Parts: sequence; structure tokens; C-alpha cells
Amino acid sequence: MLPPLMTDIVILFALGMAVVYLCQRLKVPSIVGFLVTGVLAGPHGLAIIAHVHEVEVLAEIGVVLLLFTIGLEFSFGELLRIRRPMLLGGSLQVFLVMGGVAGLSLALGRDWGPSIFLGCVLSLSSTAIVLKLFQEGAAIDSPQGRTSLAILIYQDIIVVAMLLVTPLLGGAVGPETGGGWQSMAKGGAVILILGLTARWGAPWLLRQVADTRSRELFIVTIVVMCLAVAWLTSWAGLSLALGAFLAGLIISDSPYSHQAIGNILPLRDLFTSLFFVSIGMLLDLNFLVANPMVVVLGLIGVLALKSLTAGMATRALHLPLRVAIATGLSLAQVGEFSFILAQSGVPFGLLDPWTYQLVLVVSVLTMGLTPPMMALGQRMAARPSPAFGSGRGASANDQNHALSGHVLVVGYGLGGRNVARAARLTGLDYLILEMNPFTVRDEQAKGEPIVFGDAVNPAVLEHAGAAQARAMVVTVPDPVATRRIVANAKALNPGLAVIARTRYQAELPALKSLGADEVVSEEFESAVEIFSRLLKHLLLPETEVERLTAALRAGDYEQLRLDQPSRPAAICDLRQMLPELEIVTLRLEPGAPATGRSLAELELRKRHGISVVAIRRGEAIEGNPPAQARLQPGDWVVMMARPENLAAARGLFRAPGGPVSDPSAEGPSPAPRP
Repeated sequence: MLPPLMTDIVILFALGMAVVYLCQRLKVPSIVGFLVTGVLAGPHGLAIIAHVHEVEVLAEIGVVLLLFTIGLEFSFGELLRIRRPMLLGGSLQVFLVMGGVAGLSLALGRDWGPSIFLGCVLSLSSTAIVLKLFQEGAAIDSPQGRTSLAILIYQDIIVVAMLLVTPLLGGAVGPETGGGWQSMAKGGAVILILGLTARWGAPWLLRQVADTRSRELFIVTIVVMCLAVAWLTSWAGLSLALGAFLAGLIISDSPYSHQAIGNILPLRDLFTSLFFVSIGMLLDLNFLVANPMVVVLGLIGVLALKSLTAGMATRALHLPLRVAIATGLSLAQVGEFSFILAQSGVPFGLLDPWTYQLVLVVSVLTMGLTPPMMALGQRMAARPSPAFGSGRGASANDQNHALSGHVLVVGYGLGGRNVARAARLTGLDYLILEMNPFTVRDEQAKGEPIVFGDAVNPAVLEHAGAAQARAMVVTVPDPVATRRIVANAKALNPGLAVIARTRYQAELPALKSLGADEVVSEEFESAVEIFSRLLKHLLLPETEVERLTAALRAGDYEQLRLDQPSRPAAICDLRQMLPELEIVTLRLEPGAPATGRSLAELELRKRHGISVVAIRRGEAIEGNPPAQARLQPGDWVVMMARPENLAAARGLFRAPGGPVSDPSAEGPSPAPRP
């Protein structure tokens, strides 16, 4: 007989499988599907789950693993690279939402503690949904994608602080915590201990486990470290989620973080789905039916406030209005960590049951509306930004406007920097258009001809001299913006040579139709480069490699058909083409007859018909060695000849009195080392 909990788990996952499949067909995020599963199976729906509390206990594991993987994915180096948009944009977005919600709540008569806590809950957005939709739309590297990522990372970090101060906002004094300040003191002590031991203890332990090459032991060790640190922080009066996040940070900078993520992700996805199901079980549909106007007003208020504050934070980073609108609409929803935070505040009386249900209903609805709102934001991002006018922002702009016959470089990332460097080395006049004001300021100080402006705006292109330019190179990572830039530039100057960079091959037809003369696809060029290096590794002639790669770029795939009689043979085909020859490697033993003698003195080719292909001495390899090359003990000599001729020459490489056949002294050619 199955345990009752096992029956509930089977029902939940079977129902979740059907609902999530339907959501995928309707282009609705999986998280919404799991929430709907919980609504249907929970006590306020069909009531088919009897052990709700046990499911919630399993869901706690999902929360722990979720925060653990977030800690694993954090890198202090990556955080430093996006510190400006993360700290400035993230703090503005979070505190503006907190201030707006708390002010409204105080005006309605609530205490300051619950008011601030409600602002904390509603300030967070959904990292899982937003990043997944950006990745599916190939827009994660767009300005709105990068800005949203920076703000979401800030939210993921500050939620730990919010969890930490929750008892203080509630003014709770429990038997385990002994007061909010005592909890803070214990938490600080635990964090200090973990910080001191993380530098030495965790790397040493993981190195010992990795040396065993046991996948099972590695997984168990990672899980034990995660749960042990979570238990330690819980013992100190803090949350399990905080401990899991700290455990992830401990491992994140070690060489084993990627393997840890790969092993934990399946477990995280499984238990996290139970967490969202358990949240759905708490949703009372009767509340929605009984308070429709309150829910609608709350939904509109949350979407408007979060869109406005995220947009204001983006504009504070001096990004175009179109990027601010797209970012604001992307971050308008309430996130998954809001559920975690809301649950942590209920025991301290920070959310009464009515407000808790309102938050749940509004959060689920905002998540469901995220895909169409982000699609609207992407369409808005394709429009010019009137607020940026002509893009004037530097005193050098007037002389840049006088340029003629120059190269216009749009975007100053890695690709734009290389193009500018090449133009500078070849003596070409060039002008760079960049939207990052900090980059513009730094590069202008170095004397780089760079101006601040959004190239999507035709006025910016006109001011940058697109009508008089000789060529334009577009290196921005945003596919929507790239299409608009190409179209506007061609409208200003039909004779302008436009070279556009895109990430995916699917973007090529659209850019070609808009007038791009050349489109460089990262996806395609990386495949061609891999193909070219493979052919060179197989020792095909360089002329054949160039012909085949040129055929790929030209789309002439028929030249690659394997049944063509002109197909060149790779080195691996030599044995079939020359079956009478043998290639062997002999090691020269100390005291052997060939020691100290040159190839000319040995007369290997004249006496035995042997061709010496290469000599390896230590780490150095000399191909096609000259006749004057002298052999030293320990040299590996690669030679080719008929088997009977090789047998006669083996004695030259063996010491007198040595064995007739020494496997250690003969074998395949050792692989060259860089």
C-alpha cells in the first residue's frame, strides 16, 4: 500500500505535467502552470490533496536549493563589471517601490513595520520568468536585457537582507531568536565564521572529493554543505534560505562551482516546482470572486508603480527612453522571492490573512501578464527615442559633424573596439556612437572619437554624419535595434556600405532585406571557424581549407558533398591510400648506435628507404628535420617506410644488449604540445 504522501506527490506531478504542457502550448511560463496546479489541487480548489503541510515541507527544500543555486551563480568579478547599473538602478527601483507602497499603506492606517514589509514584498520581480523570456527572444544582451539582469541581481541579493530584517520589522521576540538585535548578532557571527572557513575549508574538502572522481560522492558532499550551512544559520535564528545562499557563495569562487550547479539543477527544478505548487494551494479563489474591484485596482497599481520605477531607474543610468520603457514593462511583475518573503512575514504578523491573499492573487496575475507586457516592451524598444534628440553630449560633437567619408561605428563593445582599432591602424577616419555614458566619458578622456547617442534615432545618425559617411559597422547586440539602425541609415544614405553584426543566422534575411550589404552572424562564423580548424587539424592543404570555407560562406554546400570524386583525403585516409607504408615512432636509447650522429651520417633514406618525418626532443618538435640534425638520447623519431625496411633500422635506436622488442621505445607518435 502506497503511503498517503506518495499518492499526493504522484497526483501533483501528474496534474502539473498536464497543466504545464498546456501552458507551454499557450506560451505561458511554467511557473504560472505550477501555480495553477496548486490552485486546482489545493484546499480552495478541487481539494484532492490531503497532506498540504507535508507538501509545504518538501517545498522548503525547493526554496533552499533555489537560493543555493543563485549563490553558486554569483561571481564577484561579474558583479563588479555591472556594479553601476546594479547598485544605482537596482537600489533606485527597489527603494522607490518600497517608498511608494509604504507611503500608501501608511496613509491607509497601517503601522510602519507592516507598511515597509509590504513594500519589500512588492518591490521584487521574477528573475526566472524575465530571464527565460529574454533568452527565448535572443534579447538577453540587449540594453534592456542587460539592465534588467543588473536590477534582478540586486533584488536577489537584497532579498537576503529583507529576510534578515523581517523579525525586526515585526518587533518579534521568540524563544530561539531572543530579539531582533540578538538575531542580527548571531547572524553576523555565523557569517564571519563561514567567511573565515570558506577560504580554506571548502576548497580543500571539494578538492579531496573531486580527486576520488566519484560523481555520487560529489553530489552528496554538495548537498550536505548546502543543508549544513542552512541548518547553521537556522540554528542562529536566521532563515534556511539565507544559509543556502551563503553556502552557494562559499562554493561559487571554487573551480568546482560549475559541476555543482550541473548536479543540483535537476533537484532544484524538481523541488522548486513543488514550492510554486504549494503557493498555488494557498490561493483562495473565493477571495478573487468576493473582491474583484480590489484585485483589479491592486493589479493596475502594482503594474503601474513597478513599470514606472524600473523605467525611472533605467533613465537614471542615462539610457534611452525606449530602453527605459522596455525595462519597466519587463520588471512589472511580482517575483517568486516575494512568496518566500511574504511567508516569512506571516508568523510575525506583518501580513494579515486578507492582505496576504491579496498579495498572492495580484502576484499570480502579474506573472501571467509578463509575456505580453515584455512583448509590448520589445516593440516599444524598436522605436526611436525622441528624448535623445540629436545625441549631443560632448563638446567634440561639432567637429565630428564635419566628418566626411568616415566609418561610422555603432556600439563600442568588444566588436566595436576591434573595428575602431583596425580603422585607427589603417589611418581611416571614424566616429563611434555609444549609448553607455560612462564608456563615452572614459573614452573621450583618452581622445577616442566617440559621442553619446542612440543610433536608432535618425536624428542621431544624421548628426553623426551618416549621410556623408563611407561605411557603417553595427555591432550592437540588440537585434531589434540593429534592424532599425540599418533601415534608418540606408534611408539617410542609400549608397552607404553597411556591415551589421548579429548573433543568430535567422536574423540575416531581415537585415539583408533592410539594405545591409554584409551581415556577420556570430552563430554561423563560429561554426565556419570550427570547421576550418578541423580541416587544418586533419592536415588538409590550406588551399582546400580556404576553398571549402569560402563555399560555406557563399552558400555553395554542394561542394561539400562526400560523393564527389575530387574530395581531398585527410591524414586519416593515408593508410588506405598507402597500405604498403608504415608510420612508427622510435625512442633513441642511451648508448644506441645512432646516438650523436646526424641523419646524413645515418643515411637512413639511402640505405633503408626510411623518411624521417619529425623529431621530438623534450617539449620541442621539429618537423621535416634537416640532414644535419643530430640525434640525442631520449629523442622520439617519427619515420615512414616499408615494414621490412623499418625492421632493419630498429637496431640503430636500441642500446647494445637491449631486448629485441621494447614496447616502451616504440609506438605511435606522441601528440604535439603547444
